Amino acid sequence: MIGSLRGKILDRELDGTALVEVAGVGYRVSVTERTLAELEPGSETFLYIHHHVTETAESLFGFRAKDERITFHHLIKTNGVGPTLAMAVLATHPPAALVDIVSNNDIAAMTLVSGVGKKTAERLLVELRDRLSVPMLDGGSETSSSAVADVREALLGLGYGTDEIRDALRDLPGDAPSATLLRDALKSLGAKRA
Repeated sequence: MIGSLRGKILDRELDGTALVEVAGVGYRVSVTERTLAELEPGSETFLYIHHHVTETAESLFGFRAKDERITFHHLIKTNGVGPTLAMAVLATHPPAALVDIVSNNDIAAMTLVSGVGKKTAERLLVELRDRLSVPMLDGGSETSSSAVADVREALLGLGYGTDEIRDALRDLPGDAPSATLLRDALKSLGAKRA
C-alpha cells in the first residue's frame, strides 16, 4: 500500500486531482480544492496518501498534513461516508474545526458541506462524536471553529446563500480573529459577485 509520495507536481486537473511524478512514475492523486491550489506545477511536494482499494478501482487520496489523513480515515469508517464525501467534508472544514463542530453538535456548519442536508448532518454528527474524540496530532494551525461559526452566522444574516458561504469559508486563512475572517470573507464574496 502507498502511504506517502514525495515528488514533482506535473499537472493539476479541474476534477480535483494532481499528477505527482515520483522516480519517473506519475501518480494521479485526489486532493481537496485547498490543497490543489497549493500544488504548483513544477514544484516539489510531499503528500500523505490514503490508498483506497475497491473491487473495481484503486484510488489515491492526498493530504498535506497527517491530521487530515487521520480525519479522512475516521470519516470513511463512518456509515454512509465514502471517500468523495469525506473529501468534501475536509474541503469545507479543516480537522480541528470539524472536531469542534462535532463536539458542539453544529448542524448548520455540517450542512455547509456540499451534498449534506440536515438529516445527513444530524446522522454524521452522532456517528462522528466517538470517532473524532481523539486529539489532533498537528493541532493549532486550523481556523478556530467559533470564529468560523461567527462569520457564518454574520454572512447568513447578510443574506448570502449556503453555497456562497461555504466557498468563502473554504478560502479563509487558518488563524485569525472573527473580525478579520469576516472582512476577508466579504472581500471574497464581493469579488465573486462582481
